[in-house]
Amino acid sequence: MKKPWSITTTLRNPERLRDFLIVLKQLENCKWDLESQRKYQILLIKERVYGYGINQFYNGLSQEQIDLIDDQTKIITFEQAETIFNVKNYEDPSMRGRQSINPLKKFGLVVVKDEKICITSLGKLFLKDDFDLGEIFFKSFIKWQIPNPDSDDYKLEDGYNIEPFVGVLHLIQRVNEKSRKSGEKEKGISKEEFSLFCPTLVNYEDIEIYSEKIIALRKDLKDKPKQEQKIIRDKYKKTFAREFLGKSNNTEIQKLLKNLRDYGDNAIRYFRLTRYIYIRGGGFYIDLEPRRSVEINALLDFDNAQSKTFESKEQYLDYISDISEPKLPWETKEKLIEIAIKLLEDIKLFERETRVTPKVFLDYQKLGEDGLKKFINDLRNYRRELQDKQNHQKSQDTEQIKSYIQEFENIFESEDRPILLEKLSSLGLNALNDALRIQPNYPVGDDNEPTFTAPANTPDIECFYQSFNAICEVTMLTGRDQWYNEGQPVMRHLRDFENKHSDKTTYCLFIAPQMHRDTINTFWTAIKYEYEGNKQRIIPLSINNFVSLLKVLVQIKTENKFLKHSEIARLYNEIINSSNSFSDSDGWLRNIPNAISSWQKSLNF
Repeated sequence: MKKPWSITTTLRNPERLRDFLIVLKQLENCKWDLESQRKYQILLIKERVYGYGINQFYNGLSQEQIDLIDDQTKIITFEQAETIFNVKNYEDPSMRGRQSINPLKKFGLVVVKDEKICITSLGKLFLKDDFDLGEIFFKSFIKWQIPNPDSDDYKLEDGYNIEPFVGVLHLIQRVNEKSRKSGEKEKGISKEEFSLFCPTLVNYEDIEIYSEKIIALRKDLKDKPKQEQKIIRDKYKKTFAREFLGKSNNTEIQKLLKNLRDYGDNAIRYFRLTRYIYIRGGGFYIDLEPRRSVEINALLDFDNAQSKTFESKEQYLDYISDISEPKLPWETKEKLIEIAIKLLEDIKLFERETRVTPKVFLDYQKLGEDGLKKFINDLRNYRRELQDKQNHQKSQDTEQIKSYIQEFENIFESEDRPILLEKLSSLGLNALNDALRIQPNYPVGDDNEPTFTAPANTPDIECFYQSFNAICEVTMLTGRDQWYNEGQPVMRHLRDFENKHSDKTTYCLFIAPQMHRDTINTFWTAIKYEYEGNKQRIIPLSINNFVSLLKVLVQIKTENKFLKHSEIARLYNEIINSSNSFSDSDGWLRNIPNAISSWQKSLNF
């Protein structure tokens, strides 16, 4: 029976791959035998990378073991982790380690060569503190193919023959070309089309056929009432699934369609990280990134998405391990200059729109390939600065602030709530006052839209003001996992930021739908007593609390007044100082809305 491709269902969060890789580094160059496979899974438990905060994993564990896992201040010894692992009584203990390493192997971060664990050059790049998530996954996906000599999951004789990422780019391009020729708008492919057609595109020779299927389905749906469209789509999906599976079993058809939704959503999330696709049409369509048109066109001209042939498994592993392979088709002086020219045109437009003095650039025509690559990277960084400046300017408009408020109030309807919360919090902080700079640390595409949440080793947002600084940490978590993931890390990020910017008072704004009691008690200790020897200034705000600040801002702007950053600092201080009036964190937390209300009344506008 034919099966679709999927990126990974083991690790849906791309950043967790890095945590798994960090733990595996302890076994680098060790023989990958049954014992080391078992040891790897135990180490994942020891480092709280596997099982931590997952209720299902706690089944069968003693309360003492659960408390040990939950208490991040306590070190789990290898012996304790091994005891926890043994309690699970797995039928094949070593298999757990093999399953955990599989995503790392699939992404080309690790290979097992000569029976030993080897972290590839791409994996070593991922382990660096300043890793670029987009670069990591792009370099991984252009090599990912099915079948490959290191896996028995797919076989050439069964009809599998594709580089999935490159194949998807080809499919989107062909659909756009057909749309243009028929006079329709080029819009990429919808999320629903992506989930149905992309994971089932298992042979590069079917790209043309699949593009025709998408166009034909659109014609059938065109100008039909919504109810009739739903009937047509549902019937089409079942027929398509039946043909793909070669079976008429309704249970298997429904299972495939359910899996395709999950596989599609996950693939979109990962492919978006590469910066070669972007989301348009209010989040419903996936298209080729127009700002990377030179690179995409060169790639698709060069690579038809056919899987490569290797004489041996060793040759394939050498290919996967070499970060310089394959040589990208736009890494020529001619193409790099073409990319630079397009970037400079983009930058000039942003400079005009943001009314900044045009920057003078060096004569890049004289640079070699390496110099041009660096120049292009610098241009992209500068463009993001201009895009951030444009966001700040737009955020000063009252109607724009009202749109932020509306999005905050509807955030639970969004599919990517954590990413949206970071974005909206950044925009809201830009709107509030005369900040010198609001710097979100989430990775972005060329459209400056976040592709994922900020990495775990940095604050979500850094805020710089004339008289103080701040970080902002956000989460959509509300249960005890909020404390697992945010308690210690938030205080650590704040202390590191305080040490780095010791010339000014530093605050931490913590935004969540609501505060878990364990989280707020952890912050209460840091505020009232100390964290690593000194008190901290942490202001916990619910999303509703933050929306209240934005509503105050709208009222002030309606009266043609301005909210200075010193007034925000006054509010922060009043919230922190009010802790002295309460004997417990719960009373202090419940008083924060009152503090905001009193602060609002004290504003002399």
